[in-house]
Amino acid sequence: MQAKLEAVIFDWAGTIVDFGSFAPTQIFVDAFRQAFRFDLSLAEARGPMGLGKWQHIEALGRDAQIDARWRAQFGRAMSNEDIDHIYRTFLPLQAERVAAHADLIPGALEAVDALRRRGLKIGSTTGYPRQVMEKLLDVAARNGYAPDCVVCADDLAAGSRPGPWMALQCVQDLAIGAVSHCVKVDDTVPGIAEGLNAGMWTVGVALSGSPAGMTLDEYRAASPEKLNGVRERVGTELRAAGAHHVVDSVADLAHVLDRIEQQLAAGVRP
Repeated sequence: MQAKLEAVIFDWAGTIVDFGSFAPTQIFVDAFRQAFRFDLSLAEARGPMGLGKWQHIEALGRDAQIDARWRAQFGRAMSNEDIDHIYRTFLPLQAERVAAHADLIPGALEAVDALRRRGLKIGSTTGYPRQVMEKLLDVAARNGYAPDCVVCADDLAAGSRPGPWMALQCVQDLAIGAVSHCVKVDDTVPGIAEGLNAGMWTVGVALSGSPAGMTLDEYRAASPEKLNGVRERVGTELRAAGAHHVVDSVADLAHVLDRIEQQLAAGVRP
């Protein structure tokens, strides 16, 4: 089999759309407040980003500081029934607002077009449930982005990130010859783990995603010194999670793919 890349599998929020990944984070804050009048900070809401949304709420409930406040307010730990209630509150809020955070990240469309020109297939996985993703897919298509396959957090019985199952479903849907010929691109630690667990090359994005937490306007107004600080902080986090490469955003992906193909040609595997 020829040692050549066949597909790139992208995350959505913070990677391809929604610079800074604000759609899901703010709605977690709102859902906790609406469901239980419980206060959650935006920084806390970002913590488990990349997981499926039910699992994200579960992880928040297990956070030591959030758990302590929850116990102080309700006299008990967060239960699965509580998680279900917050999730049911989250879903319509997210479906209602996701289109407002659907702008493509600058350079994303050009990057995807360049990948298609070099013969690569475009897959995608997301922590969003299908109900929410249908709204986002419609807006993204109108903006010019339509991947070859989309796998959502609630599509598979096996589960979602950090497991490999969504990425491996993309391999099947796209009829890829080898997982080592795929690259997973993501802004979060669970998303990087998804790619690694599936046996793929992984590329983290340092400045457009949730860990950086900047709006596009904040990014554009930031000094080089501030950007370097964020780049170093997030890049260190993603590399520690196992990312093979880290770029500022998907606009910078092409040269990394060239390096990966050179490694493949030399017999190196992820």
